[in-house]
Amino acid sequence: MLSPAEFVNLYAQIGAKKAGNSTRKLYLSAVLAGFLIAAGAVTANTAGHMLTNAGVSRVVCGLLFPFGLIMVIITGAELFTGNCLIAISVLERKTALSGMMRNLAIVYIGNLMGAVVLASAIVYCGQLDLSGGALAVHTIRTAAAKCAIPFGKAVVLGILCNILVCAGVMCGLCGKSLAGKAVGAFVPVSFFVIGGFEHCVANMYYIPAGLMAAGVPQYAQLAQEAGVNLAGLSLGGFAANLIPVTIGNILGGCGFGALIWACHKTET
Repeated sequence: MLSPAEFVNLYAQIGAKKAGNSTRKLYLSAVLAGFLIAAGAVTANTAGHMLTNAGVSRVVCGLLFPFGLIMVIITGAELFTGNCLIAISVLERKTALSGMMRNLAIVYIGNLMGAVVLASAIVYCGQLDLSGGALAVHTIRTAAAKCAIPFGKAVVLGILCNILVCAGVMCGLCGKSLAGKAVGAFVPVSFFVIGGFEHCVANMYYIPAGLMAAGVPQYAQLAQEAGVNLAGLSLGGFAANLIPVTIGNILGGCGFGALIWACHKTET
């Protein structure tokens, strides 16, 4: 595997290339990443929807969700949270801050599109009918709970999440074999899921899926019968989650990148 110093040198070049990619390439790669992360969320949701023990549910989700990031790394897709590491390229003066911000803006939009497209497919093709609609109830409950997280808590959970996601990207890129890349990415992301931290791109699936499911009368009735509070589940609630989580993800990811750079930039 690469050493941390070798990773800093490598990512300085990778980040500069990411910042210079065309808008079309960035957007299409970002749509793919949004879809792949959402696929991890779909799998975790489906596997854990009937588990009543919160600890067991988080462990199951934590063992499944990371494969989304592994696929992102292997396919070379563009993920907003991981791309916060372009801060290394900025600190190494391989690219400008404006190039990093352009990349993040385009990738954010593409990630949102990819995640929402999969959410739409899952909801409207009837996949949430599983277990007599229990999966739909779980999806709505998850979305409503995320919309109810206070602003400050969402920022902190976003910071903690992206420290681990960027650690996963780093460990994955340090691997020189497929197995090394997979294991490197798997462990940190598993930690963030089990810890209950907040990832903006994952939430681009979880909350829209819950919103769309709540718009289906059959699913809404099941959720109300299950005692799910739908009051905060709205586009406003989506924004109230996504904004602070995104802020936290940026702070955590850029902070992690800056720390790794500061620790290893002078090594040869």
